[in-house]
Amino acid sequence: MDKLRRVLSGRDENEEQGLTAQVLDASTLSYSTRVKWFVICFASGILCSILGTALLFLPNGIKLFAVFYTLGNIAALASTCFLMGPLKQLKRMFEKTRLIATIVMLLCLVLTLCAAFWWNKKLLAIIFCILQFLAMTWYSISYIPFASTI
Repeated sequence: MDKLRRVLSGRDENEEQGLTAQVLDASTLSYSTRVKWFVICFASGILCSILGTALLFLPNGIKLFAVFYTLGNIAALASTCFLMGPLKQLKRMFEKTRLIATIVMLLCLVLTLCAAFWWNKKLLAIIFCILQFLAMTWYSISYIPFASTI
């Protein structure tokens, strides 16, 4: 409708809005689309984590376990980008109140893969996955107001 008004009034679309405003308008998702993709991304993250846990019991399954469990956590973390946007998510991740939780979580993601692929230590990879779970829980709780005081 706005485009029709601009055309009828004789104003060029590029004169009214800058390049940044045009890009933001073109990439904005509706609320329902954001929620749908959040659920899809979060559910796929949970599915990957469960699949990784099931693959742990296969021969040489530690590598698959580490990859799928880590991908599941990354997908669950990325799902929140649909709710608040990627830049806002990154800014909030590195706020003073959750900086340590973010660093521990990201470090555990990397160390899990290192333990499985480069160091070939099954027990260490499992320990890092447990720490990954605890770090993600700590990180998630940091978004709850006044949770750190409890």
